[in-house]
Amino acid sequence: MKSNGYYGEYGGKFMPETLAGPLENVEKAYRQAMKDPDFLEDLNKDHKFFIGRETPLYYAQNLSQELGIHLYFKREDLCHTGAHKINNAIGQARLAKRMGIDHLIAETGAGQHGIATATAAAKLGMKCTVFMGFSDIKRQAHNVDRMRMLGATVIAVEKGSNVLKDATSEALRYWVSHPTSCFYVIGSAIGPAPYPEMVRNFQSIIGTEARKQCLNQFGTLPDEVIACIGGGSNAIGIFSAFIEDTSVKLTGVEAAGKGLHTDFHAATITSGKVGVFHGSKMYLLQDENGQIKETHSISAGLDYPGVGPEHCYLNDIKRVDYRSVTDKEVIEAFRKTVRSEGIIPALESAHAIAHVLKSTYPKGYTIVLNLSGRGDKDLDQLLREHKEEVL
Repeated sequence: MKSNGYYGEYGGKFMPETLAGPLENVEKAYRQAMKDPDFLEDLNKDHKFFIGRETPLYYAQNLSQELGIHLYFKREDLCHTGAHKINNAIGQARLAKRMGIDHLIAETGAGQHGIATATAAAKLGMKCTVFMGFSDIKRQAHNVDRMRMLGATVIAVEKGSNVLKDATSEALRYWVSHPTSCFYVIGSAIGPAPYPEMVRNFQSIIGTEARKQCLNQFGTLPDEVIACIGGGSNAIGIFSAFIEDTSVKLTGVEAAGKGLHTDFHAATITSGKVGVFHGSKMYLLQDENGQIKETHSISAGLDYPGVGPEHCYLNDIKRVDYRSVTDKEVIEAFRKTVRSEGIIPALESAHAIAHVLKSTYPKGYTIVLNLSGRGDKDLDQLLREHKEEVL
């Protein structure tokens, strides 16, 4: 990455002048904090005693036997709050505290980032406001209750398609109005610099642990590492430790929704064009006039029209292979994982599993798949909309 926040041609700081100063303050504080042994020690204690790291590298024996491969799950679903999002939220919350700011704002789609931010705020004694699309509030009502129980104010966003992109836009508008009294905890590897780099580094603990566990548990690196992709935080977190290992194939799996031939998907890299959105230059789903297209995914966490700038760069240099799966394939992968392994995966993570199930591999091929979150949050939606397919 260049020092000005670019990955190749992607990234940058495309923000209103009002936020130029706050962004510079965030970047300065972040770089100082990452060199401060006391900050890093506090973060390490949070990882071990609050989040519950390290998370296991689990051998999915039944699926492995059926597919003739060795499939391992990196169990981020076992993190405190139920997803990888807490790795980043606690890091940014501690950074805000260090800067003397005690009001966190955040956007959320599936609710996991909202819960993670509300949890970090409660732990550190901070105020928290979470912006969430009205459609996602209906899909993830249980998570909204959890955020409110943790003391957060949840603001329903009724604009656009009432999903993650609209919540992100509203959170940015609020930050522009309160540039010095709020710290915006961005949940994915998107947004203006230094957020993509900061989120990547707070999530890199996933890859660091996974790489070490591979060497300890089966004595070599895997043939392939796979993760789902929306904005891209869990994927860049696990990919980061393997990018220099060119023998390891890296695969990101996007949401093809009802099919790439329809307007109902969120496969940004597969079908997007380069543009600027939410402060960063990246691949975007756009119409013929350059306007942002509405997206669709069965998974609220992947329902976003853009993707982090580092993913765009990794796609261009062909270091990561980006694929997509449909909602129908995701539901089948969800059901199969529950019945085969006794694990309820988040619908986001089920995208990565669906890709494995539809692919062909040599016998004995070794895959590490980032199970980014648990699917308890999705059960109400699945039973309401797809009961016959999952029971």
